[in-house]
Amino acid sequence: MGKYVEVTSENFDVVKEGVALVDFWAPWCGPCRMLAPVIDELAQEFEGKAVIAKVNTDEVQDLAVEYGIRSIPTILFFKNGEVVDQMVGAQSKQALTDKLNSLL
Repeated sequence: MGKYVEVTSENFDVVKEGVALVDFWAPWCGPCRMLAPVIDELAQEFEGKAVIAKVNTDEVQDLAVEYGIRSIPTILFFKNGEVVDQMVGAQSKQALTDKLNSLL
């Protein structure tokens, strides 16, 4: 069963190869909590095809600053280590799935 990757500064290199979705979130954020089950489902559905990861912006502030995260949830899409797109705010599962599929 696929599970998303909890990303920190130490293991952020998981997004360096292939396609990755990185959800910048915080525990106190309502829309982030609404999005959490969708991220879990995507991790299962895209296992072996794309990396699905989450960054807790309260705990890993340096990554949030590095990527200019101003509001959460913000989802960054990476392809081979480069940011290729972003979505801000709670998104539908379909919107996220369509974006991931377009990058694969």
